[in-house]
Amino acid sequence: MTGSWSPSSWRTRPIAQVPSYPDQAALVAAEARLKGYPPLVSAGEARTLRATLALASQGKAFLLQGGDCAESFAEFQTNKIRDTLRVLLQMAVILTYAGAVPVVKVGRIAGQFAKPRSSDTEVLDGVELPSYRGDIINAMPFEEASRIPDPGRMEQGYWQAASTLNFLRALVSGGWADLHNVHKWNLEFVKESPSGERYRKLAARITESLEFMEACGLTSATVPDLRTTDFYTSHESLLLPYEEAMTRQDSMTGQYVDTSAHMLWIGDRTRQVDGAHVEFLRGVINPLGLKCGPGLSNDDLIRLCDTLNPDNEPGRLTLITRMGHDKVEEHLPRLIRAIKREGRAVLWSCDPMHGNTVKSSNGFKTRPFDRIMREVEAFFAIHRSEGTYAGGVHLELTGQDVTECTGGAIAITEAQLASRYHTHCDPRLNAAQSQELAFLVAEGIRAERHKADLAAAE
Repeated sequence: MTGSWSPSSWRTRPIAQVPSYPDQAALVAAEARLKGYPPLVSAGEARTLRATLALASQGKAFLLQGGDCAESFAEFQTNKIRDTLRVLLQMAVILTYAGAVPVVKVGRIAGQFAKPRSSDTEVLDGVELPSYRGDIINAMPFEEASRIPDPGRMEQGYWQAASTLNFLRALVSGGWADLHNVHKWNLEFVKESPSGERYRKLAARITESLEFMEACGLTSATVPDLRTTDFYTSHESLLLPYEEAMTRQDSMTGQYVDTSAHMLWIGDRTRQVDGAHVEFLRGVINPLGLKCGPGLSNDDLIRLCDTLNPDNEPGRLTLITRMGHDKVEEHLPRLIRAIKREGRAVLWSCDPMHGNTVKSSNGFKTRPFDRIMREVEAFFAIHRSEGTYAGGVHLELTGQDVTECTGGAIAITEAQLASRYHTHCDPRLNAAQSQELAFLVAEGIRAERHKADLAAAE
């Protein structure tokens, strides 16, 4: 699979979005310490996720991937982790009930610390400093000392990711994620929203079904799947010194796995076929994501598929399209047709966030909810017309009561953005908007199932 690949072979390739560390000796020392730390995830977990994503690529499951745009060291709190998981569990219940297929839950969490930037520097009041690249690299305050890349931050990121994973595993395996608690997952500030009321009714129907099952002897004690759930982590594989340091060789198979997360993706800015990020990820066995923007050519897409998934294995590669509501109908069909023509095995997922970012009249970066909804609707419609499966969504969201994306049933206005605008980088959906979007996606899944039922009947 990997040819002359090694965990460090990326260092011989051109690299984009790389920080310039002034203290190289400190960088080498931090990498050496990280290499001795325990893995965060196992090769077995990565293989299990690949198998589940293979089902999703065949229309037998659905991928829900979501979480913070960039995790913060300063805002590392129990409630934030729990509320993000709570929103994802709510969305998964909505999608599972609608589509009658398993939902693969993958968080942008426990490692989503680094962010690509459009420029290496930024200017404020005539002062030019290095851009903020995420807490694992430098700090947000617009001060010279804060913006110097610090390799010690990689270790802080590791320990925060380890603590986050430990807490998540306790929640999903210790009974908190029991389906009998479905009505308890609704956040207080969401309950009075239209989507919150809709969710309450859905939870009531699920509770009635569970009561019937209990009467038949099927309880959380006898059916463990009612009490626990699988939950995986992911992040953009951007900071390659960290990713290399977290890569281990599986003692059972000899294969390499990046133990920093279960799933890793390549961004639209770092998907160069001969670049360092593609070179690194082609050699690890983790399931991979590839962000596909409107500038991606058909030929480059096929070359990337061949490089990242040379054996054409289902579950290995997820294509995460991020076109924008006004470009998706122009560019998505040609990419789908190229993949079909060449017979490549991929899972299609929709990122409706990154192509729909605008600047508000009062200077805030935001995302209009109606544009997000339109791209999701177009994503499902295009796949139905092309005879392919719309297999997932990739979202930036939070369980916090933020005002970062305008619109939705709660009708956040541009004037309200300043009231609770807390993101460290890009605007996120709040819990109410996430619920609302989940019900829209559920309608798309139902349409997919109807299409499949008609095809089976012919």
